[in-house]
Amino acid sequence: MSLTATLVAKISADLTNPQDLSTPMDSLLESIILAFTNGTGANQANMLWHDQRTITASATDSLDLAGGLTNAFGAVQTFARVKGILIKAAAANANDVHIAVPATNGFITWAGAAGDLVKVQPGGLFLLAAPGATGYAVTGGTGDMLDIINGGGGSSVIYDIVLIGANA
Repeated sequence: MSLTATLVAKISADLTNPQDLSTPMDSLLESIILAFTNGTGANQANMLWHDQRTITASATDSLDLAGGLTNAFGAVQTFARVKGILIKAAAANANDVHIAVPATNGFITWAGAAGDLVKVQPGGLFLLAAPGATGYAVTGGTGDMLDIINGGGGSSVIYDIVLIGANA
């Protein structure tokens, strides 16, 4: 299998301040494009995993990044490096989606410590990229678990997830 991927983050904004005789405007266009070719080095990746998942009320979806995921072709994915993570919470969710580092075998290299988490509100997204050769290291058996948690009770949440990485 061969992978090419492009990660794009873009913000386009116009801030105006109407005055009596004119409307001053501050325009911003910030666009970041990261292109990945097939491989395991800098600006390279050779693994892709994506899914839309549902987490029941007050539950946790524990993802094993080193051997617990299967791609669209049925191949088991054993990430050694993660180069990009995108998590999008469904707009219809009543609860936040939490992205967390579990205390046991946590995939911690992207965060500060076990127990750290990011709250993604309904309709929101989380995007993290590390195009360098090392990316965010995954260590099978001791540092490969990523928890996605339903931030509340009473209803399920839906989220989309995309992981781009390398097997070495």
